Amino acid sequence: MITTQEKKRYAAVGTGGRLPMFIDPLVRDYSRHGELVGLCDVSETRLNVHRNRLVEEYGCRDLPLFPASKFERMLGETRPDVVFVCTVDAFHHEYIIKAVEFGCDVVTEKPMTVDETKCRAILEAVERTGRKVRVAFNYRWAPGASRVRESIASGVIGTVRSVAMEYMLNTSHGADYFRRWHSYKNLSGGLLVHKATHHFDLVNWWIDAIPRQVFSYGDLVFYGKDNAIARGDEALTRYPRYAGVPGDVNDPFRLDITKGNLKKLYYDAEKDSGYIRDENVFREGIDIEDSMSVLVKYRTGATLTYSLNAFCPVEGFRVSFNGDRGRIDYLERHASHIISGQSDRELAREQAGEARCEELTITPHFEKSHRVEIPVADGGHGGGDPLLQRRIFDPDAAPDPLKRDAGHEQGAASVLVGVAANHSMTSNQPVAILDLVSLKPDARHLHELV
Repeated sequence: MITTQEKKRYAAVGTGGRLPMFIDPLVRDYSRHGELVGLCDVSETRLNVHRNRLVEEYGCRDLPLFPASKFERMLGETRPDVVFVCTVDAFHHEYIIKAVEFGCDVVTEKPMTVDETKCRAILEAVERTGRKVRVAFNYRWAPGASRVRESIASGVIGTVRSVAMEYMLNTSHGADYFRRWHSYKNLSGGLLVHKATHHFDLVNWWIDAIPRQVFSYGDLVFYGKDNAIARGDEALTRYPRYAGVPGDVNDPFRLDITKGNLKKLYYDAEKDSGYIRDENVFREGIDIEDSMSVLVKYRTGATLTYSLNAFCPVEGFRVSFNGDRGRIDYLERHASHIISGQSDRELAREQAGEARCEELTITPHFEKSHRVEIPVADGGHGGGDPLLQRRIFDPDAAPDPLKRDAGHEQGAASVLVGVAANHSMTSNQPVAILDLVSLKPDARHLHELV
């Protein structure tokens, strides 16, 4: 029997839409193993929204709240064992480093950080303190992704020599990155860092290889003022944001943040956060790309060709693996989503009706193709979220033969592909990962939380 004294203590910094994924299962499902002891954010409004929600939905009481400027004070007063970092990506490193130096372990939202300087600082802090940093790569835990890993590891297609991955964001989910802070590269690293870190991590893990060199192209070809004008859609560019401005109610890119959770977390919080959640996707000033192509060379000799497009009519991805004994094809299509700060309960209701299509086909040389069955699972990210949450909170969780845990080295290996791609787009030259950060040469660091 675990006593109150033996419970792990958890605190969180950053109270936007991602936070419920971590704190809701803690207070609802794993309260016998841990307790939430503090929340920290730049917005007092958002802090109170989450505290009130936790009281209403789960009966939580007496949760201390701290402004972002008092993060270290929160650490000192609440003495957490683990800190969740869910802030704007560009500031992850600040809180990760302060937390590990205080003696805490960290669970951070992806990406771990946005550039090589901040990545090096995190790796050095982890090495110096000996603390653990887990990156929340929930895609690894989805049943389909797990079946791909199992199939490749079985040797059925031999050694993987090349991978081709196409990721499609539709004009709901994809457009939302161009309304938010993600549309500024200094804050997000662009989609090749913020979004594609998920995909680069999957490929690294699937083929158990470390990226070595990257070349890329990318541009803003759909969103932004100039592109709208070039298409004859100048009327869509007339206002800087969507709330409070008369506009065409039939505009498919218009987002209403004046009601529901978006209002509570963002519209009402503008007065103390300064953050505008619904900027016009066809405004001036967007400096990230919406169409990108990347070529990655791995230390094993394998190659990855990757593309990401943020204005597709469908949502999902397809990936193919060519081995020296055959080929694996995996397709996933699903409904899009917009991060709105839903609780786990609300997300479960929303995702219960989510249309999802997954196909995994193996074609060995000189044999017929055959399908691999993928189990249906409940929860976000194709059922990956509940499994990752259990892994984080339950000390009795069984060992994972697929090694889906992801630590600081895995976080670095995935994010540095996107960072290198950003440099390559600027220089029009291939970029070596080791010229950015000295990743460890042992491949085991890509699939073990060390």
